Amino acid sequence: MSVRLSKRVQRVSLSANAAAKSQATALRETGRDILDLTTGEPDFDTPEHIKQAAYAAIAAGATKYTPTPGVKALRLAVQRKLQRENRLEYPLESIVIANGAKQIIFNAFAATLDDGDEVLVPTPYWPSFPDSVRFNGGEPVFIECGLAQGCKLTPQQLEQNIGERTRWLILNGPGNPSGAVYSAAELQALAEVLRRHPQVLILLDELYEHIRFDGATPLSLLNVAPDLQPRCLLVGGVSKTYAMTGWRIGFGAGPQTLTSAMAVVQSQSTSGASSVGQAAALAAFDGGLDFLPAQVAAYQQRRDLLVKALSEVDGLEVLEPQGGFFVFIRCEGLLGRHRPEGEPLNNDADVVAYLLEEGVAGVAGSAYGLSPWFRLSIATATDSVAEAGRRIAHACGQLRGNP
Repeated sequence: MSVRLSKRVQRVSLSANAAAKSQATALRETGRDILDLTTGEPDFDTPEHIKQAAYAAIAAGATKYTPTPGVKALRLAVQRKLQRENRLEYPLESIVIANGAKQIIFNAFAATLDDGDEVLVPTPYWPSFPDSVRFNGGEPVFIECGLAQGCKLTPQQLEQNIGERTRWLILNGPGNPSGAVYSAAELQALAEVLRRHPQVLILLDELYEHIRFDGATPLSLLNVAPDLQPRCLLVGGVSKTYAMTGWRIGFGAGPQTLTSAMAVVQSQSTSGASSVGQAAALAAFDGGLDFLPAQVAAYQQRRDLLVKALSEVDGLEVLEPQGGFFVFIRCEGLLGRHRPEGEPLNNDADVVAYLLEEGVAGVAGSAYGLSPWFRLSIATATDSVAEAGRRIAHACGQLRGNP
């Protein structure tokens, strides 16, 4: 007997990031020397005071079901965090906790999209954005934002793509995979367009808010356009800043009508997030960021090493990231060249496959909606990042048909 799958699940695909990491892991398990630059997962450990808070919660018996919108103490901590770090005010009822930021995004689309509704997705994008839209009956509308514009959406593009069925715009900054950061002037220009279209909601994915290389404090659309707050869902969490990817705690802050509906969705799927994870997240938000400058400095050093190494490679164009964990590289100049054994490189998937054979695992740009590019993570040891740059430069130098 065959299982008939729903049309809904057939509209989405397995995460390309996860697939690339699995391939790299499988090769390493056979003894291959593979540098894994596929995943945006901090190589730093969760700070000790956060782990101690989790131990204490377990010892105190805080291991039961939690309220679906989140434990009140954690929601209050998020409220304080938004005041302190983002200069934003939210009532408690507008804050909801979920099993990671990805669930926040999924719940928001589940609560608001009807079949055929459109969501504007600037390209390159994090792959879960369009698939979350598709799974919930919506249609992603892709807006290509290439190298010439720093992979950032322009006001003209935004205006041209808003239609009768547009329900959401997604803004991700610092961007994944691009590392792009919008300036205050760029955000204000987008806000001017959005004010003319009050039916459009705005999803602000700011998971990488503190991983910035300009020394500036986090800057949100809401800091320059506070009048848009009733239409915005701000998405955050603990995974990137606090190296807590496995703790699975994210939050959303938005209009109460929306966050209440998101809690309804979650009540019928996973219910409340882990009690221990929420205790740890509470300690994270209230424990300060003293550990962070050293980590950001390490990420910046890795960025600089990789950008310098790859910028000197003929056939590659590097977008220098202003934040986040990734370097995004345009590789059109390699297409049409041949591997030493003669096989041609026809697209970015071929380039990534060739680099994997040479010992560096990345992800093809097609996974993020922009080809021919590829993404490398700098959330790994500095020596590994430096060695990856050397291996890629050497591999590209071995291609036949080089100018």
